[in-house]
Amino acid sequence: MEKITSLLVAPFTAYRPDGEINTDIVGEYASLLKKNGIGGAFINGSSGEGYLLTTEERMLLAEAWTKQQTPEFKVMVHVGATCLKDSRQLAQHAASIGAWGIGSMAPPFPPIGRVNELVDYCATIADATPQLPFYFYHIPVFNHVGFPMLDFLKAADGVIPNLAGIKYTHENLYDFNQCMLYKKGKYDMLHGQDETLLAGLALSGIKGGISGTGNYIGNILTGVIKAWNRQDTEQARKLQNYAQEVINVICHYRGNIVAGKCIMKLLGLDLGPNRTPFRNMTDDEQQQMKLELEAIDFFHHCNTI
Repeated sequence: MEKITSLLVAPFTAYRPDGEINTDIVGEYASLLKKNGIGGAFINGSSGEGYLLTTEERMLLAEAWTKQQTPEFKVMVHVGATCLKDSRQLAQHAASIGAWGIGSMAPPFPPIGRVNELVDYCATIADATPQLPFYFYHIPVFNHVGFPMLDFLKAADGVIPNLAGIKYTHENLYDFNQCMLYKKGKYDMLHGQDETLLAGLALSGIKGGISGTGNYIGNILTGVIKAWNRQDTEQARKLQNYAQEVINVICHYRGNIVAGKCIMKLLGLDLGPNRTPFRNMTDDEQQQMKLELEAIDFFHHCNTI
């Protein structure tokens, strides 16, 4: 299967004032990402509040984003759901509209505690669209799947024919590297933790990733990759450390899904609020965050519209 060799972004879902999704803004959103060096979008995942959307809303968003797809800008659709029938329907819809690939995290309920259970879950989804690459989205903080992903790859190898790899959003770079080495790099391992991008490049020689903060500092993160590739370690460290300064700020305000969406508004792309149960930032918090971002000269380093 074709492997991803660029940085993709997990976009936020835009809402109108009445709470309905806003697909009209997707074209402008995609243009922003493309302008700042991003190679695609992984939609309806955690940053996109996928589990808070109806199946119909997720399909409408998938249709809007795949219209922005080009050979240089891939669109992957997260199809994970607590109901496997919904996941299969979303997967088949993604294939019908021409999405490049699909992915799924483990469901938040019921918890999956054994490797074979996860393989069965993923196989049921992947089997709905055998023509599309399927990625497992490993993010233990959301669903408490704590066993090594190397064990998952060993159990899934040959069982899920269209398993392309893993979007790996976790701190365990040892396990990540073991997955990279498995069967001489058979599977596409996409780095998903922006805080350790440079470490992943140094340890594993990664080629692709999927980022949350890349919505607003994609130019910084792609800069880390470019600097590393030209063996400019000093510049790569400088850019990675700056990305961590930005992450330190958003951690003061409930993280990327909440604070990141407000940052997009500061950049000129108003994506609306988050859905309940996310606690949206107050006006005072937004002003304070803006001051903290100005203190690190963010608005001269961030993505541009």
